[in-house]
Amino acid sequence: MKTTIAAALALLLTSAALPALAQPLEPTARKAAVEQAAKALREQYVEPSVGAATAEKITAAEAAGAYAHLTDVQAFAKQISADMAEVAHDGHLRVVTRNGPPPPGAQGGPPPRSEAGVVRADRLAGDVGYLEVVGFPPGAVFKPAIDKAMSQIADCKALIVDLRRNGGGEPEAVAYLVSFFVPGDKPVHVNDLIWRNPGTETFRTEAFWTEKTPVRFTGKPVYLLTSKQTFSGGEEFAYDLQAMKLAKLVGETTGGGANPGGITPMGGELALFLPSGKARNPITDDNWEGRGVRPDLATSSADALKAALKALGQSPAAGDIEGLSKARLFTPRTIAQTGSEAAVRRSVEEIVRGEPDYARMTPELAEATRAQAGGMRQMLSGMGPLKSVTFREVNPIGADVYDVVFEKGALRWMIVLAPDGRTALASFRPA
Repeated sequence: MKTTIAAALALLLTSAALPALAQPLEPTARKAAVEQAAKALREQYVEPSVGAATAEKITAAEAAGAYAHLTDVQAFAKQISADMAEVAHDGHLRVVTRNGPPPPGAQGGPPPRSEAGVVRADRLAGDVGYLEVVGFPPGAVFKPAIDKAMSQIADCKALIVDLRRNGGGEPEAVAYLVSFFVPGDKPVHVNDLIWRNPGTETFRTEAFWTEKTPVRFTGKPVYLLTSKQTFSGGEEFAYDLQAMKLAKLVGETTGGGANPGGITPMGGELALFLPSGKARNPITDDNWEGRGVRPDLATSSADALKAALKALGQSPAAGDIEGLSKARLFTPRTIAQTGSEAAVRRSVEEIVRGEPDYARMTPELAEATRAQAGGMRQMLSGMGPLKSVTFREVNPIGADVYDVVFEKGALRWMIVLAPDGRTALASFRPA
């Protein structure tokens, strides 16, 4: 779960200007990074007293020379993250680097190929539907993909939703997926996020409600598969449906991250993922922070699919989806979105002119672009005239990837268009 995608996009866009190889961390840069992190912790961490104590922990460590031997950026990020964890015990709170290890909830190795987080939808024996969702991107990106997948399995007699590889995402998208399972047309309160107002000890509430969906899956058995890697927004979906008594959970207790936040730059390749909010379920008046979401039927992650099918009265011979699927009903697209190449070319021209057309972007992307427009213009202007834009692939998260070649260099450009043609996600880096 994140505040908005804007913060993550800002980091991606900024990373385009970073050097290709990590540079040794100088003492002045290390000290400045600690000071930046401590300031952010004191002013923005969701629990003010915990933020202050965590800031004191890392500033004291820096003053005592505990980080003096850490010239490697990733080693420093790992140590300061461990020090913060000793005080805050928050799975979201950590220092990240451009080439560092994956964030909480992420799987090792390359991510599964998906379209906006939706990996596949299948029909199994006994007319049981299967849906795997590994992430929750912004609603403008997520809704078209999940609408297609759910429309293919809405007539099944039961449904299994696989969250075992779900590392989280946007709360708006979580609430939208919940909407498919809630009966009636009246909006239902799904979740609240309680945000700290920066520099104060006051808070504001952001509420999330169900929305109208093209199909519904109600009045039929629903099972959710979970693992220790299910994290953040993936946990919220499981927690919400469990609290509403709309689904049974099968698998392992989840990772325990209910404090959303955003990216705070620390200088160079370093940034702090800082939780500035916390989830609050309107039914339980609580969340899953630090303890995870407990399954109704506990079993190993590897055996969860087979266990769910047994709970539905079946005797499956296999325990993996490839061996159980009778028909693949949804697969991620493999060709570029109509208009994405034109959008890349237009974006290049607008950035170089210093006149991005924010009306052609979703609000989240417009916010991130405004914050980065000056740096992006400087970078692209120094690369000379545009020579070519060539489609490369649809990447594992469902974004179109282009090789953008200039007279003096090349970029790898990622883009996703919303159904109305606006750009919903965009980032670039040196090719």
